[in-house]
Amino acid sequence: MTWRDKAIKRGADILVSTVSLLVLWPVIVLGWLVATIDTGANGMFRQQRIGRGGRVFNVCKLRTMKAVEGTTVTTANDARITKAGAILRKLKLDELPQFWNVFWGDMSLVGPRPDVPGYMDKLSGDDQRLWDLRPGITGPATLKYRNEEQLLAEQSDPETYNDTVIWPDKVRINLEYMDNWSFRRDMSIFIKTFFP
Repeated sequence: MTWRDKAIKRGADILVSTVSLLVLWPVIVLGWLVATIDTGANGMFRQQRIGRGGRVFNVCKLRTMKAVEGTTVTTANDARITKAGAILRKLKLDELPQFWNVFWGDMSLVGPRPDVPGYMDKLSGDDQRLWDLRPGITGPATLKYRNEEQLLAEQSDPETYNDTVIWPDKVRINLEYMDNWSFRRDMSIFIKTFFP
């Protein structure tokens, strides 16, 4: 990506995140209240993720689980997910607070999803080029693995399947996205996320 591409991408991030926060704040507040009642804890939480340059940042999300201990791999039948949390996750409403992350520059509208420590920060060789990208609310790998939690639930060892099959494929997809970036493609990915 050229400096001009990066400027266009960042400009779109600021514009869309600002409009989204102005329009969606009632939905975010309602989701926060529902998540707070449902989980018995603050419905909004921050979680450490790996961002641009391999640096740690705090991502904003609505709480959908009663506990976060254990594996970082979540399956569709995960007992930690609450009833309201399952609905929030299905509708992707738990991701809406990330527009704040986009506005402040920690994230982009489109890019590799921000992973917990142990994945993106462990990249080596040519794969480290992905550190040049801000993580995204959505991305090409997100679209391919739209039903990732269901796919993992079907595996006898979800964590190993994630680490040996899904994660390497996501890296490949995201490198291809990076090498063939265009503003038009970003908008297409963003729209397909919400209107498949």
